[in-house]
Amino acid sequence: MISSPLTSVYVKDLTLYGFHGVLAEEKKLGQRFIVDMHIQADLTSAAQQDDYHQAVCYSSLCDVAAEIIKGKSLDLIETVAEHVANAVLERFSRVEYVEITVRKPSAPVPYSIKEAAVCVKKQRLHSIGLSLGANLGEREFTLSAAIERLSLYEGIEVLKTSSLYDSAPWGGVEQPAFINMCVTGKTSLSPHQLLRACKDIERDLGRQPSIRWGARAIDIDVLYYGERSVSDRILVLPHRHLFERAFVLEPLAEIAPDQRVAGRRIADALTTLPRSNGDVTRRD
Repeated sequence: MISSPLTSVYVKDLTLYGFHGVLAEEKKLGQRFIVDMHIQADLTSAAQQDDYHQAVCYSSLCDVAAEIIKGKSLDLIETVAEHVANAVLERFSRVEYVEITVRKPSAPVPYSIKEAAVCVKKQRLHSIGLSLGANLGEREFTLSAAIERLSLYEGIEVLKTSSLYDSAPWGGVEQPAFINMCVTGKTSLSPHQLLRACKDIERDLGRQPSIRWGARAIDIDVLYYGERSVSDRILVLPHRHLFERAFVLEPLAEIAPDQRVAGRRIADALTTLPRSNGDVTRRD
């Protein structure tokens, strides 16, 4: 499996003073909070180019935690940790995973304890669009099974599914007509991991090696992955033929008309696409 290498960055024992807690005394007098931060980010370019501006600065991570700890009083350190984790993901686009531990050394409990602590872990979710098609076997059943497999795959959340569309073959190879559809969702997988998941599902549902753009039991293409651009020998994102295919743009425009890919709104791309009579027909 090919994926971008992630670098772990740690900040440990960051000590800050805040006024969080359920008791009135905690909100009035305040107390120390100790924060541990662990992030994972794709810092390949930063390391290769020795470029500080492409890294995730330790000091900036501390600034985020300090803003939350020193800010508005909250009742629960669970909420404090959640706010810090969310803020890290919002401010640092390179961060894919964040783990925040907030420790409370002076927790007001009637027992002798060193500290109380909570840990919040969050994975960044990326918006995705997938195109599915089939023109061999029990096409409707296979497409339904593919959606179910995608929904159950760890790290993939299917949010919307389009109607089914009958479409003429594309690519110049003589073969039966297709049924196509699109889904949108979110994923915590890397682009290449997502592609591998799609290929695993295709194989499990009976796809066999064949000529390019030939007949197939199931085809699942990754159309876009947030705003990420990928171009290597295995994967190109956004999909290189996205804006050329009515059988993709029709179902995608049904469920995500305002989605922008490579700066283009999907609904707008559909209206400007050259069409032929009967190329794609939506099923009732």
